Amino acid sequence: MTLLERFLKYVSFDTQSSEETGVTPSTPGQMVFARYLKDELESLGLQEVTLDDNGYLFATLPANTDEEVPVVGFIAHMDTSPDMSGKGVSPRIVRNYDGGDITLCADENIVLSPAQFPELLAHVGEDLIVTDGKTLLGADDKAGIAEIVSAVVYLQQHPEIKHGKIRIGFNPDEEIGLGAHKFDVEKFACDWAYTMDGGEVGELEFENFNAASAKLLFKGRNVHPGYAKNKMINSLRVANRFMSFLPDSETPEHTDGYEGFYHLIGVSGDVERTTVSYIIRDHDRVRFEARKAEMQRLADLVNAEYGEQVVTLELKDQYYNMRQQIEPVMHVIDIAFEAMKAAGVEPHVKAIRGGTDGAQLSFKGLPCPNIFAGGLNFHGRYEFVPIQSMEKAMNVIVKIAELTAAR
Repeated sequence: MTLLERFLKYVSFDTQSSEETGVTPSTPGQMVFARYLKDELESLGLQEVTLDDNGYLFATLPANTDEEVPVVGFIAHMDTSPDMSGKGVSPRIVRNYDGGDITLCADENIVLSPAQFPELLAHVGEDLIVTDGKTLLGADDKAGIAEIVSAVVYLQQHPEIKHGKIRIGFNPDEEIGLGAHKFDVEKFACDWAYTMDGGEVGELEFENFNAASAKLLFKGRNVHPGYAKNKMINSLRVANRFMSFLPDSETPEHTDGYEGFYHLIGVSGDVERTTVSYIIRDHDRVRFEARKAEMQRLADLVNAEYGEQVVTLELKDQYYNMRQQIEPVMHVIDIAFEAMKAAGVEPHVKAIRGGTDGAQLSFKGLPCPNIFAGGLNFHGRYEFVPIQSMEKAMNVIVKIAELTAAR
């Protein structure tokens, strides 16, 4: 089975995760896919193939050298985003892309155009796998899985490439932030690993946001509006006052690079009770802590204005910037950088404006930066992946294994 055939098979599985179920994996389709992958890995002759009840699949490609070589892992997630359906994915290949518009669904006039997605123009002449405009594609992260499995097969077929023991890990529920929660780092038993979960060719990431959630409960007092003077407290208006204190310039739509933000993600309520939800993000830990402190200061300010407890703030840290865990072992980045160069890929080191399983794994004791898988426009109908990008990612995996042994 080729890399392309493997990817097209993988996206046929419906593995959309869900925040609502409270179980792991969060949806049964992920376990169906995990069992298929387990069978495939066993048929390829891999060793130590294990699948636990939570959907974590591990396997080993044994070393083919007697030299002492660090154990390196490659990790990808099996679920697709809850943002759009991943059921009945119907991919097609646009050969030798000419730089023009790609009609995904003529009936609904859904068009993938470089006018809206200029990144397409970086892939003129390549073969693009696109959707039919009705589902996401699933390159996030089935491209990563296909690349890892195909790289292992390549190493099996080329025993002249010396490598140490390689561990493979496929996990559920990354898209709902739970991919690393039940990942058994001790059982995985690696010196370091890489998540194959980045986007454009060349991406190499070992920085990500520090992240927290903020839930605010505004408590009002309802009185007949005709007789409400000096009695009513309208929780909707109190919530609106709180939200007005946060700077408009520090939102996702006004920030990029290393700039953090407050992101309003939900408001629901009535006069008596209103709930407001934010996520807080910043690459810098000091600024991150300051953002959380500012939320508390503003809540205290509103309570002081009303002379009673009208707002309650609940803050929860979600994950932290993995940079502090990677910096002491920068050879992990050096090897990936060198591997990209050897595979004909120009490395592009950037900070993730989001999170990754690798960040949580790094804080669990497994240094785990992120490498490109080649897909673009994740989580929606405009998602696509160039075949050539997946091939480059596969080659980078092979080179990392080879260079680790050579070192």
